[in-house]
Amino acid sequence: MIAVTSLEPAAALDALHRIEARYGRVRQVRWGARTLDLDLIAMGDRVLPDAATLREWMDLPASEQSVRAPDRLILPHPRLQDRAFVLIPLAEIAPNWRHPLSGRTVAGMAAALAEAEKAAVCPL
Repeated sequence: MIAVTSLEPAAALDALHRIEARYGRVRQVRWGARTLDLDLIAMGDRVLPDAATLREWMDLPASEQSVRAPDRLILPHPRLQDRAFVLIPLAEIAPNWRHPLSGRTVAGMAAALAEAEKAAVCPL
């Protein structure tokens, strides 16, 4: 879903976390099962906290992704280009959005995914 807000990114993320909590989400295990998961993927062309930090997290080796967590909000989400479950639905509503660092469109990032990854995304 695309939403319009006047909130700053940190306040928007806080609002999403409050909604999750209202519906019973408890954050205990990183990447664990969840009753509701609301993510802040991007806010227009904003890059937070800066391009170097975003690039560092985008390039983080797979072996470190599950054990390291950023200590601040990073936008756009540093893994969005790797995740079919983000890109496939996003391509339906914002195929021409461009990643502010890579310059790639959502449609282009989705097309670059392996066919098996794309096929695994099933609408509810």
